[in-house]
Amino acid sequence: MSAPPEAYADVVARIARAAQAAGRDPAEITLVAVSKQQPWEAIEPVLDAGQTVFGENRVQEAMARWGERSRNPALAGLTLHLIGPLQSNKAKEAVAFFDVIETVDREKLARALAEEIRKQGRTPRLYVQVNTGEEPQKAGVAPADADAFIALCRDELGLSIEGLMCIPPADEPPGPHFALLRETARRNGVWKLSMGMSGDFETAIRFGATSVRVGSAVFGERG
Repeated sequence: MSAPPEAYADVVARIARAAQAAGRDPAEITLVAVSKQQPWEAIEPVLDAGQTVFGENRVQEAMARWGERSRNPALAGLTLHLIGPLQSNKAKEAVAFFDVIETVDREKLARALAEEIRKQGRTPRLYVQVNTGEEPQKAGVAPADADAFIALCRDELGLSIEGLMCIPPADEPPGPHFALLRETARRNGVWKLSMGMSGDFETAIRFGATSVRVGSAVFGERG
């Protein structure tokens, strides 16, 4: 097994320090290494260093990268998160392939996922994406609609919603957005929070993140 890459080891150490500073156990926080668009030569050393949780933006790209490899017994602990927008017509593939789908954000998609979960008998963990900045170019349910949407998923469709996810606006302080997501989760009895990326994951940990999605700080900027 190769030595941990310096950037990856640094991110792991920063997560631990941020957790301790917030009076939290670092083991409560999952690093989702965002492998989208990364070459395998960049991913393999991170895998060798012990990272087992990876995030992907697109279903087809993830299947091409991980499909054969996910059947390797040496990667038995691999956990794949879908962290990009999901089209309803890709629900079948997403349910079959991913362990966690973080971007449930509209009724049509929720219904498609519920149908595929019923058909396949496979239950990926589900997160509702909340568009905390109400940005028109971003996916996610509006904060004012989040409670009703979570109730629809649970009560009408029988979906188990494990957590909430957000991506704050790039030009605003992230703290208020993380606080909004945390309060929405608390109000709905949801205890997993996927929030924080390379530039703000330490702030997210302070606000209660249980997973952080980190790409460039682990792998470097994509060329």
